[in-house]
Amino acid sequence: MSMFRRTRRVLLAMAVIAGLQPVVLAHAGPPPAPETPAPPSAATAVADARVSADVLMDSYDQEKAWFASSWWNSAVALQTIGDYMKRTGDERYLDELDHSFETNKGPFPAGERSTDEIYGNFTSRAIDDSGWWGLNWVTAYDLTGDQKYLDMAVTIGEFMNEFWDTSTCGGGIWWNEERTYKNAVTNGQWVRLTAELHNRLPGDTLWLDRSQEAWDWFVGSGMINSDGLVNDGLRDDCSSNNDTVWTYNQGLGIGAALELYRATGDPELLEQARYLADSALESDVLVKDGVLTEWCEAAGRSCDDNQKQFKGIFARYLMELADTTGEPAYQQFVADQADSIWANDRDVVGRLGLRWAGATDTQPNVFDWRTQASALSALIADVPQEQPRRTLSAAASPAVVAVLPASGTATEVGLDVRVAATSARPEPLPVTVKATGPRGWKVTADRTLRLSPHGHADPAQATVPVTVRVPAGTADGSYPVSVTVTARSGLTYTARAEVLVAGVVDFAAGSPEEIPWLWDAGGSGFSGGGSRYADGESAFVYRFPFPAGTTSAQVTLEIDNQYVVEVGPDGESWTTVLTEDEQIRDGSNRAEHTLDLTEHLGDDKAAYIRVSDAFPADGWGGGVYRVSATYEAP
Repeated sequence: MSMFRRTRRVLLAMAVIAGLQPVVLAHAGPPPAPETPAPPSAATAVADARVSADVLMDSYDQEKAWFASSWWNSAVALQTIGDYMKRTGDERYLDELDHSFETNKGPFPAGERSTDEIYGNFTSRAIDDSGWWGLNWVTAYDLTGDQKYLDMAVTIGEFMNEFWDTSTCGGGIWWNEERTYKNAVTNGQWVRLTAELHNRLPGDTLWLDRSQEAWDWFVGSGMINSDGLVNDGLRDDCSSNNDTVWTYNQGLGIGAALELYRATGDPELLEQARYLADSALESDVLVKDGVLTEWCEAAGRSCDDNQKQFKGIFARYLMELADTTGEPAYQQFVADQADSIWANDRDVVGRLGLRWAGATDTQPNVFDWRTQASALSALIADVPQEQPRRTLSAAASPAVVAVLPASGTATEVGLDVRVAATSARPEPLPVTVKATGPRGWKVTADRTLRLSPHGHADPAQATVPVTVRVPAGTADGSYPVSVTVTARSGLTYTARAEVLVAGVVDFAAGSPEEIPWLWDAGGSGFSGGGSRYADGESAFVYRFPFPAGTTSAQVTLEIDNQYVVEVGPDGESWTTVLTEDEQIRDGSNRAEHTLDLTEHLGDDKAAYIRVSDAFPADGWGGGVYRVSATYEAP
């Protein structure tokens, strides 16, 4: 670190601790936006983000217009999708943003959205939950220009303002309606949201005054410690509780200062944003071996569903700071996170996990839509501001497919590869598709496509079938298949898949072993108790490809609550075989049920099992814990 930089950090730290405005050593005004051409890796960065955004949206519940069982997390995930669309120009998910707005803007009783009562307009007793929705709707407004989103953000802002209270600790927004805690997250949101509203409401002074007052209070509150890291909140005596430094609090501090800087042009605010960013990147509390790491990721600890999403919020606002300053250190840090995620934190189905550095023997990884949204923010941050002229991506579906092989004969299995491309101008784009598998396997997909992209807003897409022939006598195990797509322009991208050869079916819901058998997640969720569940109109489907010649088959499900179980031969026609007639919500009916599939086998000897909700109005659908299947074949 240079002497200038070190001196600046010391002075800024002294100012923050004292609650004063920091000393300005440089920057007479807003620096010009850096103008650099997109690097050669830009097209790959866009493609990685596109593939990962699609994986995230596979978990979007179209019926409830959210991500299952997490209210505030859904707001952050939707804003992440908004960030993706803003950054890449891909507008395919605008309808989902609008659907979420229209479906969820009304009131809901407690529990209906897996949280407290929702009063309407995305407000509840949890003030920070309201803040996340407000920030999301500003992003939606920026994307669409639709005034209803900005109006909703204003409504949420007015609701939050009711909890600004100078009678305790001299100011600050309360965290909850009961007014028990003043913390960093709610006040970081408040500064950011008020500054965003000012920057989008012509002639405003009210929101700017609120933002400046809130920032001055935040800086002087004591929550920013002597290391430039943001502690969680204040004690009853208004001193910092010195509680855990979470990445999202640090990120919100950066984002709050940066948006207020945009509102005022005050270079001191940009320096404060840089100070908080520098403190984070140089800290062994938030960064381990160059990778952003949450406190709860350490051996012997675990991150809850809230904490799974924190790091993405930091990545969002560091991206903005990198854009604004052009600082190479920030841009390199962002690139390092994306590289580590793609190399170490991605499974074969494209899910992105909690641990961006990857799992270790003592620290297993965790994957769900929350971790997907969080890591996606880091991939988005690695996408350059200047769009690459062309992009090309591919994804296999299903990315993991199971085979129950017949004795003594080869087994054939199929999968699809979705190819997508964009171009800054309308032009034909010939694309060659080639597939490879293990030695001795026959994998067929060689062909040439001709895609016709028209800009970046709606990628041109095509689906290529891939046939995989598994030789007789192949031992049980997972085998890789790769499909590489290449455009004549020089772009190339590789999709991964795996074929699981298995002699038995036996897995726990939510485990990696479940993936090859889960044909359609269908908006299902995964409970803390260990079950995959389907609420409301959602349903999930397992597929069991029994070998040719199968004469009988059975499946055993460990299941509870309000379930409907259907079976079928093709994934389209269904017969109900098991139903819970009582409205059971406490898991008291958890039991194993064995079902005869013999009469429901398809011509290819596959059987499909669908689990849904017997009472869709109350949100306590069937939950599956464990599945096993047996069969008889020559």
